[in-house]
Amino acid sequence: MLEPQTPSQEALPEAPAGLDAVNQQLAEAYPELSPQLKLAAGYVLEHPVEIAFQSIRKSATAAEVTPSTLMRLAKRLEFESYEQFREVFQSAVQAGPVELSGRANQLRSLASQTDDQVFLDVGDAAFDNIGRLFTADNQKKVREAAQLLLGAGKVAVVGFRDTFACAYHFAYVGRIAMPDIHLIRGLEGGLLTELAPFGEGDVVIAFGFEPYCAETMRALEITRANGVSAIVVTDTMRSPLVPGASITFPVANATPHFFPSILSAITLIEVLLAECVAFGPDNLVDNVARFESRMRAMGAYVEQA
Repeated sequence: MLEPQTPSQEALPEAPAGLDAVNQQLAEAYPELSPQLKLAAGYVLEHPVEIAFQSIRKSATAAEVTPSTLMRLAKRLEFESYEQFREVFQSAVQAGPVELSGRANQLRSLASQTDDQVFLDVGDAAFDNIGRLFTADNQKKVREAAQLLLGAGKVAVVGFRDTFACAYHFAYVGRIAMPDIHLIRGLEGGLLTELAPFGEGDVVIAFGFEPYCAETMRALEITRANGVSAIVVTDTMRSPLVPGASITFPVANATPHFFPSILSAITLIEVLLAECVAFGPDNLVDNVARFESRMRAMGAYVEQA
């Protein structure tokens, strides 16, 4: 007969192994945190580089909390110490970004020769947003998301108001190679009806930036209840769209413009779909070829002499 375990014999929960796991766990726990822990968690989610290299006292001052609050946050995530918690951020930051072409710097140099500050500010924000997308951490997640999409029976694509352009672009381009991608429009109260066919083995990819649309939240609630895996593209790990997601991409959307930039989200879409075609079955390439042939046969393109 097995002896009952005493509390000291019970297996202790393990701390999250990587930065993405830490961010996901923080996002899941965020709504239930105390106001002080929310301040600490918000700072951690938004400032990974600072957490990696600042002292706990300096990070606490920047987050407007006490050092003990940051230590309590680390303990809540099952880390034995704040230093162990900070090592996760140091490892992720030291992995460094994936190398980008030098064209961006060349373009910035050319742009700096003019005196149109609005033009320059928008350009600076755009380059910065895309630069934040191409990191080693995101490279790994893109591969994981592509495999999830390739293994899905059906893919539902959700994005309303300011992110509808993202959802439409993903669905239109993606469906050329993968016909089982479906754009969810939710017109005239039809959201539930459109999402009813999706269940276990399917995937929903949802786009949403602050202010977050109630329809997007509702779509994720419906699909989660039906066992659909979710990929979320949003602006911060504090987003209410994050809890329950299998994979989350927090993309930078800062801009001097009065509306959040969707440039990083569109770029992410291109990367995801390219990854799917590059590493998916041969029939995806065949689907693209057949689509082009059909379009040309129907006169969809202007043929140049």
